[in-house]
Amino acid sequence: MGDTLFNLAHQTGFFNLTVGNVIMIAVALGLLYLAIVKEYEPLLLLPISFGMLLVNLYPPIMEEGGLLHYFFMLDEWTILPSLIFLGVGALTDFGPLIANPKSFLLGAAAQFGVFGAFLLAMLMGFNEAQAAAVSIIGGADGPTSIFLAMKLGQRELMGPIAVAAYSYMSLVPIIQPPIMKALTTEEERKIKMEQLRDVSKRERILFPIIVTIVVCLILPSTAPLIGMLMLGNLFRESGVVRQLQETASNALMYIVVIFLGTSVGATTSAEAFLKWTTIKIVILGMIAFSFGTAAGVLFGKLMCKLSGGKINPLIGSAGVSAVPMAARVSQKVGAEADPTNFLLMHAMGPNVAGVIGTAVAAGVFMAIFGV
Repeated sequence: MGDTLFNLAHQTGFFNLTVGNVIMIAVALGLLYLAIVKEYEPLLLLPISFGMLLVNLYPPIMEEGGLLHYFFMLDEWTILPSLIFLGVGALTDFGPLIANPKSFLLGAAAQFGVFGAFLLAMLMGFNEAQAAAVSIIGGADGPTSIFLAMKLGQRELMGPIAVAAYSYMSLVPIIQPPIMKALTTEEERKIKMEQLRDVSKRERILFPIIVTIVVCLILPSTAPLIGMLMLGNLFRESGVVRQLQETASNALMYIVVIFLGTSVGATTSAEAFLKWTTIKIVILGMIAFSFGTAAGVLFGKLMCKLSGGKINPLIGSAGVSAVPMAARVSQKVGAEADPTNFLLMHAMGPNVAGVIGTAVAAGVFMAIFGV
């Protein structure tokens, strides 16, 4: 009887719990609070934080034979990030970008944070591949961050990178407004933009096809991301496969989010996460995201000057690819200056351009390292 009780005690989670596990469980509970109570990007933050909780209560769940190990293999094979892009494409209206192609410039400007963080990461001691994987956090695009980390062989950094990327995506309404207000005047924030032109169905159908051909010819390694993004949008705009569009944007999207979120969270065991490297990644991610936001706003100010005051610089902050959260923040800050100002559709142009721009940035890094 004594041996039986002894063995039972050794099998309980209490016996195997470490100080690091307790810290990570507290972090997971904090993220669950943000997801449920504050509703900060709950669609992703909730499964990520619960995966974090599970792996620190029962580490074998991520070992070979454990449930989340097989979920994570889909991340390693870059299947789940690509399927997320399929859903994003099916959900997103590319019309504002087509109606105002200059939005591409704002999406490109926001990638300054990515390449600036790349240089800074190398100064902080990361090698080139590690620096590239970390710096993509500046695009505020979780799937692309996971995709690039795996392609560059940075499996050990994937957990901190993904958690940082998704955390900053969820904190867009908190991080961006102070930067936007600091870099613009009240008069600039009050600028009302002209209504966008109507975009024909032909343009909407041709756009994803042309973008796929052009981008994939220049950077073939972006095909899984750009291809799935544009396929999803073609489902949406063609109007002939409504069932596929609905599946990609609803059922499939939510299934993938469950697998992706829990498996990403499960990479944050105490042994893997509680390191000085993780702290550096979190700091670099914040710098990259802040720089990207600032670069988009500053380029928006330049376009405002060149256009004679017709472009509101606030839409430049949406050049990061946190769709559609960043565009909503542009609308919110603009409405605070003038309640009659409606910037949402104008901001969606740079927002969509940012999704494409971050994928292109990832493709550039893969080309540099011969992936």
